[in-house]
Amino acid sequence: MPGTMNDDEVAKWLKTRAIPLNGLKPGAGTADLASFRVALDGVRVVGLGEATHGTREFFLIRHRLLEFLVEELGFTTLAVEASASASRAVDDYVQGGSGDPVEALAGLGFWTLHTVEMLAVVEWLRDHNRTASRKVRFAGIDPQHPAASLDALRAYLGDDAPGLLDPLAPLAAKRLGVGPPLDRRIEADARRVEDFLAGVSVPDEAPAHARIVCQSADLASRPLRHPDPAQTVSVARDRYLADNVDLLLADPDAKVALWAHNGHVMAGSHSGGSVPTMGLHLRQRYGEAYYALGVLFGAGRFRARRPRFGKVDPATPPVAFRVPLVRRPTIVEARLATAHPGDHVIDLRSGPRPEAAARWLGEPLHMRGYGAVARRFTYKLSYMPTVLSEHFDGIAFVPETTASTPL
Repeated sequence: MPGTMNDDEVAKWLKTRAIPLNGLKPGAGTADLASFRVALDGVRVVGLGEATHGTREFFLIRHRLLEFLVEELGFTTLAVEASASASRAVDDYVQGGSGDPVEALAGLGFWTLHTVEMLAVVEWLRDHNRTASRKVRFAGIDPQHPAASLDALRAYLGDDAPGLLDPLAPLAAKRLGVGPPLDRRIEADARRVEDFLAGVSVPDEAPAHARIVCQSADLASRPLRHPDPAQTVSVARDRYLADNVDLLLADPDAKVALWAHNGHVMAGSHSGGSVPTMGLHLRQRYGEAYYALGVLFGAGRFRARRPRFGKVDPATPPVAFRVPLVRRPTIVEARLATAHPGDHVIDLRSGPRPEAAARWLGEPLHMRGYGAVARRFTYKLSYMPTVLSEHFDGIAFVPETTASTPL
């Protein structure tokens, strides 16, 4: 039964595996992470997760890990769970362009990224790229919010734009989970744009914009729930997230730091095993070259939107929630808090495992997990199931957290 193994032996093993961090402040150097280098040997994609979208310390610890990956291991791209279309404006800025980074972050379409902490990451990338021999890219991998791609296609298509793009106009304002799905015919309309571009002379980036629009049209016309999980938004979205990471890895020298929720980076499935996550797609495609790092917290605050009568109003700002540390033995965070009191990283992939640790890693456990929405009265009871040995290669743990800072 879960929780019946030798607690002391598990805690001792976790303590010996822990890599203590010298704080979370970016720019403090990477010496404390030196021993993590061995775990990432041969890895091309590191999924850096988050238990919530609205936690300040998750931005900070992933910023520090990004510095390590870029400066010590030669990673070339920061890929983010953000609009693939609008992220081009952020990339232009980090490459040395003259745009407004605050406006560029707002254009990504996610309040979760319009934060002081994310702005610091963008400014660090820009500063790094001033002197780097190979500049680091910023890339969104989410097909949502394709307005910038529709605008670009309109410019490429000229006189042909109205007939081809007018049927796609609803995509610019569509938000997943808000209102009913769009008519499935919009996907065929998007494919017509792709087919048209294949027969004319256009800039190289035009097909990329058309691909984003096709992915967005597919998502916008799918239901959130369906008797057949293969028909849902979730199954297509995670597949597209992974497909868009594939494109970043087309360069054989590319190495990608991938920021997304733990529920996306884990190498597992949603909905009782019927919906493969982005991380599972990447594990199946890249094997050990994909490393899934879950980022967890013990207690503290985070921001999320609160639904009203079961619905979420996109115009309503997120609010702060707070959760305590739960010390039940089947809760992953309880073990991590006992094993080491401070911020730390644990590699779960390599090294010997005593029997009790192997058993714990292979048991059904639970961990905190919040998306962009949290319910008023039941959020403290919200957990996501996990089997650590199957879903994650490593864990980063922050004992106490605060809410992210909106711009």
